Amino acid sequence: MASSPPKSAKALVLMQLSLLLLMGSSVVADEVELVSWPAHPPAEAPKPHHSPSHPPVHPPVNPPAHPPVKPPVHHPVDPPVVRKLVAVQGVVYCKSCKYAGVDTLWGAKPLVGAVVRLICHNTQYKPVVAEAMTDKNGYFLIMPEKLTNAAHHKCKVFLVKSPSEMCNVPTNFNYGLNGTILVPTSKPNPLGPKYALFNVGPFAYEPSKKIPCPL
Repeated sequence: MASSPPKSAKALVLMQLSLLLLMGSSVVADEVELVSWPAHPPAEAPKPHHSPSHPPVHPPVNPPAHPPVKPPVHHPVDPPVVRKLVAVQGVVYCKSCKYAGVDTLWGAKPLVGAVVRLICHNTQYKPVVAEAMTDKNGYFLIMPEKLTNAAHHKCKVFLVKSPSEMCNVPTNFNYGLNGTILVPTSKPNPLGPKYALFNVGPFAYEPSKKIPCPL
């Protein structure tokens, strides 16, 4: 019968087996560690979704509206007034006896020698007074000195007297009694550029109603 190995030999064998087991377990652990899944960081929770922020939209600001600047209005400049001397013309008639008191010159005749008067009231100077006598055609022309057309609107012409005893009642025909204003003539001026010619009348005297009309 074979003899059993000594106890020291058994102990040595057990120690070798233990070392082998330890080395085997270490290799297995290393292999397991090598084939293990790679580690990943923990997934973050989804963040709340926000739409991209935009600055607030403002409507375009219109500049303040200003009315268009109008160009300055220049009023037409009147040409300088050329002053001329005043001349006044007219005719005086003697009315027909048949139409005494009637406002007409039907049948009237020119009155020679009748006197008419021009009066111009000027606030700066004393009134201008001028007279004239009619010719055979009953025509008169008054040409006062130093009276210009700038003051003609302040002038009037009146009947003064008649040379005829048969026709000496003044009438207010064309304002011969109250005075008539001067009207610029529209016809060519025979007096030349020095004068401004004005018209008045015609005026009229009439026979007195006390005198019977001839048959």
